[in-house]
Amino acid sequence: MATIRTLAAQLGLSRATVSEALRGLPRVNVKTVARVQAAAEAAGYRSNPLAAALMSQMRRSEGGTFRGVLALVEVEDDGRPGYAKQFPEKVRLAARKRARELGFEAERLAVSSRGVSVKRLDGILKARGIHGIILLPCWGEPHYEQLDWPKYAGIYTDYSIHHPPLNTVCPDHHRNMIEALVRVRAAGYRRPGLVLSKHIDERLHHRWEGAFLVMQSHQAQDRPVVPLRSTGMEVEEAEFRAWFRKHRPDVVICHWTRVIPWMIKEGAKVPETHGFVCLNLLMAEAPCAGIDLQPELIGRRSAEAVIANLQQNEFGVPATSAVLSVAGRWQEGPTLTDDLSRAGNS
Repeated sequence: MATIRTLAAQLGLSRATVSEALRGLPRVNVKTVARVQAAAEAAGYRSNPLAAALMSQMRRSEGGTFRGVLALVEVEDDGRPGYAKQFPEKVRLAARKRARELGFEAERLAVSSRGVSVKRLDGILKARGIHGIILLPCWGEPHYEQLDWPKYAGIYTDYSIHHPPLNTVCPDHHRNMIEALVRVRAAGYRRPGLVLSKHIDERLHHRWEGAFLVMQSHQAQDRPVVPLRSTGMEVEEAEFRAWFRKHRPDVVICHWTRVIPWMIKEGAKVPETHGFVCLNLLMAEAPCAGIDLQPELIGRRSAEAVIANLQQNEFGVPATSAVLSVAGRWQEGPTLTDDLSRAGNS
């Protein structure tokens, strides 16, 4: 890889002269500037804005200490319901903390339909010399095409993004569902039922539901429980109770603990006769068994990934996007029992 050092040796110039010529400073002879820039282009030299900012800051600072800046970008008005707001907040705080540990500040910048647009955000980032971007989870389809991506290293902290297709760090929904099903089966439950909102299911490309159906196909069941996919943002009591009455699951797996009283109204005793598992414990409104999706770890890994890109001079949209999946952590709770006498009796 071409560097200022190799260009200087090739051209018989000092490194300072090559550096100043690449920046087009007026104190360097015009012909020298042209010669250096032509050699740099031929050699495939590419400047690193992080390194440039570092050197600039070190020249100005008495102590030579540099703290770079990352942007934590969030959409403010994407329709996210209140119960789903804790996850991106925890990702943001953890990313900021990890960035500081690695010598960077990480500042929240918001975009919205009535405030700062994505195009305006691009101008703000350039004006402030910010080149590392962590995009916080969007409730809807994220659109960040208007950012000048060749200038940035970025990552998205949810399952997938298409506009543009960046690398992502997100929960391992498929693995987490399998973990939940293994746990409830070990506890003696034999008829698990899955309840999701259509929006969550489709936003995650059916990864919760897909793992659930695969596990069902590999376990002997005469009458497997058909998942309930609510068309609203949350499941309604009437549709839940009708589904519960018809399919008779002995354990319900979903995001909302509010269904537990509805189970009780249908004659269930939790956890004596029926169990409950929460797919995201941040959304639980009552103590229960479930999955910690580890948003703090997702935030840390996101900060590490973006900083690594900056340090390795890797900018722009990747030719092939990659997904770093973070396994959840199972948490025991009072909505499951380990009474194995239930096994085979459902």
